[in-house]
Amino acid sequence: MAKYSLGLDYGTNSVRALIVNVQNGREIAQSVWNYEHGQNGIILSRDPNLARQHPADYLKGAEHCVKNALAQARKKVKSFRPDQIIGIGVDTTGSTPLPVDKNGCPLAFAKEFQNNPAALAWLWKDHTAIAEAQEITDLAKKLHPEYLARCGGTYSSEWFFSKILHCRRTSPRVFQAAYLWVEIADWIPAVLTGTQHPDQLKIGICAAGHKAMFNNAWGGYPEKSFLAKLDPKLGDLRDRLKNQAFTIDTPIGLLTDEWAKRLGLTPNIPVAAGAFDAHLGAVGAGIAPGTLVKIIGTSTCDMMVARSSTPLPDIPGLCGIVPGSILPGHFGLEAGQSAVGDIFNWFVNILQPCGKDLGSHENLSRQAAKLKPGESGLLALDWNNGNRTILVDQKLTGLLLGQTLYTTPAEIYRALIEATAFGALTIIKRFEEFGVKVRQVVNCGGIAEKNPLVMQIYADVTGRPMKISRSSQTCALGAAIAGAVVAGKKSGGHDSVTAAQNAMTGLLPRVYTPNPKAHAVYQRLYTLYRTLHDAFGTQNGTTNLYPIMKTLLEIRTKARG
Repeated sequence: MAKYSLGLDYGTNSVRALIVNVQNGREIAQSVWNYEHGQNGIILSRDPNLARQHPADYLKGAEHCVKNALAQARKKVKSFRPDQIIGIGVDTTGSTPLPVDKNGCPLAFAKEFQNNPAALAWLWKDHTAIAEAQEITDLAKKLHPEYLARCGGTYSSEWFFSKILHCRRTSPRVFQAAYLWVEIADWIPAVLTGTQHPDQLKIGICAAGHKAMFNNAWGGYPEKSFLAKLDPKLGDLRDRLKNQAFTIDTPIGLLTDEWAKRLGLTPNIPVAAGAFDAHLGAVGAGIAPGTLVKIIGTSTCDMMVARSSTPLPDIPGLCGIVPGSILPGHFGLEAGQSAVGDIFNWFVNILQPCGKDLGSHENLSRQAAKLKPGESGLLALDWNNGNRTILVDQKLTGLLLGQTLYTTPAEIYRALIEATAFGALTIIKRFEEFGVKVRQVVNCGGIAEKNPLVMQIYADVTGRPMKISRSSQTCALGAAIAGAVVAGKKSGGHDSVTAAQNAMTGLLPRVYTPNPKAHAVYQRLYTLYRTLHDAFGTQNGTTNLYPIMKTLLEIRTKARG
């Protein structure tokens, strides 16, 4: 009898359930539920840096998605029964910490805080804690540089302690009421297994290691005295944080009777330790040493792994080098861009060039595909939502250079795509500069599948073939792989993540290969991009920007023949 695992993928705007055959990776059912609260699931305010989510959406979404996916599975596979699901995995956005009370219940569920945005989950893209991030970075550089060495040298406003400290400064009532702050990657599996009480809670190494400076070398989270120097109350919180974190091949508990009934499953199914969507997306794309997995969505995460037995230097600008955060027995290396799809959506949905119909992604892509590299005379920086890697600076903003009175929307659209490709190349160069060789690039996500123009530009800019993951739901598939592993081989699952990947993942046959002529032009444009990148993003002295406009015109003239 076939065995299946269930992956729950909590994204920025929705949650998805995926049911996968653990023997061959066949995806027999999937269901998506859009979050109800806020705008596209995100609760906003007048502060453009604020982005929160309501935890009720996570629970309601699980019920809707799993029930719908089970119904689909019965239609597609007539012999399917829910008791054939042997394991569950969960991935979420992050860092998305949630303040909870002494019982592990979100403060957002309390009447006292039901209208207080500080009591909600602080979504990954919330940048309200820029000042606190800088304060943490400065103190760590002075007292504990080792804390920063494994997270790229700079602590981010997107991360765990920055957000908690900002809550302490701006919403002291919420901070005081919060017994604990829990990443939703840890809270959701805990709820499903009835282990959300702080005394029973188990946390994943993925969230703790990449976003909260957790490392076994110094006893887990940063020491209490360090946090207390930021704020004594933050030091007190350290006493309640866990000192052990788990990899995704660890079951953190069994599905409770209550949640089995709510989801339509059988009880006592093992649930894996949670992780972030990008990291499990890398697992679902078949990551291995030498493989760079690019999860391309509203932002991107660029993931690599290196064997734990291999000496690995600290790499400035990365979002973390964490043992076991992606594959057990390997260092997980995370980089990424704070906005990619969001930049394209900003241009299409906010500026609305040519109106909603003529200015759609499809039409702009068709027009932009007719242009040659360099033909527009434009050059952009991909910092519309700050820079995640390698500058780690959320105060940076976007830039478009080279417009004339004849510049068209399609030219701008292509320039924005090219900018994100230049940012991707910058990340590849940083990996290889420190000895982490990129032997192949595997892309996943909706943009990778649906927009050939983006993939071809990425191939031409980087000079590397762009491969595409076979699954259109790699994050949910990675979660399902974790579920198949915690189920174990005796139950029909797998005895390791690598074994599960070999059985359940693959690549599409289409590969985007670089055009040598296009690559030659992009090499010149990339030199200009790096000049702008370093001039606006670093403090390495004054850069003469005078030649850039002239060189763009020269490249444009040559491209137009």
